[in-house]
Amino acid sequence: MSESAHTNPLITPYSFHVPDKTLDDIRTRVVNYPWHEMPDDGGWDYGTNMVYLKELCAYWVDGFDWRAQEAKINSFANFRAPVDGIDMHFIYEKGSGDAPMPLMISHGWPGSIVEFYEMIEPLAHPERFGGNVEDAFTIVAPSLPGFGFSGRPPRPYGPRKMAGVINSLMTNTLGFDSYLAQGGDWGGAICSWLGYDHPSTCSAIHINVLTMRHPDGPQTPEEHDWDVQFDQDQIMQNGYRTQQATRPQTLSYAMMDSPVGIAAWLVEKFHDWSDVKTGEIEAAHSKDELLTNIMIYITTGTFNSASWIYYGRREEGGRVLSPDGRRVEVPTGCAVFPAEMLRWPPRSYAERIYNIQHWTELPRGGHFAAMEEPEMLMNDIRQFARTLRR
Repeated sequence: MSESAHTNPLITPYSFHVPDKTLDDIRTRVVNYPWHEMPDDGGWDYGTNMVYLKELCAYWVDGFDWRAQEAKINSFANFRAPVDGIDMHFIYEKGSGDAPMPLMISHGWPGSIVEFYEMIEPLAHPERFGGNVEDAFTIVAPSLPGFGFSGRPPRPYGPRKMAGVINSLMTNTLGFDSYLAQGGDWGGAICSWLGYDHPSTCSAIHINVLTMRHPDGPQTPEEHDWDVQFDQDQIMQNGYRTQQATRPQTLSYAMMDSPVGIAAWLVEKFHDWSDVKTGEIEAAHSKDELLTNIMIYITTGTFNSASWIYYGRREEGGRVLSPDGRRVEVPTGCAVFPAEMLRWPPRSYAERIYNIQHWTELPRGGHFAAMEEPEMLMNDIRQFARTLRR
């Protein structure tokens, strides 16, 4: 942390421990789930495949070691601090060397800070992994407001409002004068707003998804083709998004009562949005990884408040960054993974929204880049950051 943050009494160490009674209750609910009321029609076309979900739940009951995963969470340097009225959780890892660059990395939905397990130490201490200490970052990985280990906002916040909270965390709470922000999914939207609204402190952004839109729409034949294809891609993905953007509370009554329901709701996305063949979700995500993320939503009771971000974005005005066509002017790096569920536009379109200084088209990988292809993502962040360190 900065020197001022070291003396900030509002920053307190944090660890997470689920009571045995809670674990027993979750296990009982999984064991007693009424599968016999749900005939299996096969495949993944209608949503989460029941054959796979039964397999995952059998492992959940008889093989999954939550305590080992809990210990891994607590092995990182976790903290909490009040930020703009919200108890914000964050992992903090001071980088090696004399001048590690501050880097805020942000997750989205249906993710959590566990997406960054494989990235935190290599980014902070590259020399321990065969890299150069000159590439070191000081890592701040917050749980978004209302997600996981962070407190919930007083009402639904969208990504723009969350960006303001995170900027306060980085500057007022942690004392950084400037920092690089990186994100995928909602983290990509939050980074966009950080670069747009807070350029005096967020000096650059790196994104592996493009969620924003230009008010003038597509201009070239290639951009028009992308726009049509994007809308086609989203037809079968829009159900959850519409529900969470309009009536998240109604959905949450059922989900908060059903661990299997939460698992099905989240697993569908990890299957559909990852760079895997149909039915081969574990080519990208192990059962332990899936269940750890699911358990964070369940044990923190945050399924409801995490879904609020969709409602908040709708209130903030949706995907359009600026009605008058202004763009993010801080240097922007883009890691373009080919199986990204939110299909990337042509670079010409993206450049009307961002000051793109770095654009990399990767050979494989999907929406959950930090989990699917951490080495590729880390290398791209480092390459972009080198242009900023000069």
